[in-house]
Formats: sequence, structure tokens, C-alpha cells
Amino acid sequence: MKIDSNLYYTSEHLWINTNEHGEYLSGITDYAQDLLGDIVFVEFPEIGATITAGKPCGLVESVKTGSDLHAPLDGVVTEINTTLQVNPEQINDSPYKTWIFKFKPNNPDDSKNLLDAKAYESILGETS
Repeated sequence: MKIDSNLYYTSEHLWINTNEHGEYLSGITDYAQDLLGDIVFVEFPEIGATITAGKPCGLVESVKTGSDLHAPLDGVVTEINTTLQVNPEQINDSPYKTWIFKFKPNNPDDSKNLLDAKAYESILGETS
């Protein structure tokens, strides 16, 4: 299982990364996409929607099942990755390069409560 050491994670298997505009990009982890199997549909949070940490804000559907996207932090959605409307399988091909939505966090310091790669790896029960 791949875990990108430059990202932060939630226990609900989302990753986040910051960009130069103070926004955070979020997607699902390699572990999550592997469990789901072939992804066929993404239901995005709405642009401008307020998201609440740990609460569902979207959905990823695969040939096997559907899984809620749980917001990594409190914030406001600023953009969605519209390429996934046509090619959702990009998530399977490259989970850490394929973001699902961008958001502006209410409090950027809350990201300190997220898991780093080592902590995320430990919740998966893997060793380095």
C-alpha cells in the first residue's frame, strides 16, 4: 500500500495537501481506492458549501459499493475536480495526484490534528 509522506491524512482515508493559495486539496488514499475497487462515479460537495470535519460531504461509488467522503476539516468548498465526472477511474490510477475537491479551511491550524504519513500507516496496521 502506498502512502505519500508529503500529505496529511484522516482516519476516514482522505488525504489533504495545501496549495500556494491557502486552499487544501483533498482526495482518497491508495488504501481506500484499493478497498473500493474500480471507481465509476463521484458525487462532489457543492462549490460554496460549508463542510464540517468528520461529516459526509460527498460520495465515491465503485462497482462494489459506495463510500462517503468525510470532510477532513471545517471549511468551505472552493472547487471540484470536474475531470472526474468523465474519468472517475483516475482515482484508481493515481490516488495521490487526483484530488476530488479543494476547500478553504476555517482554521488552518486544525490541520495539526490530522495524521502524518507515519500515524496513518500505523492505523492501517502496516510497518515501515
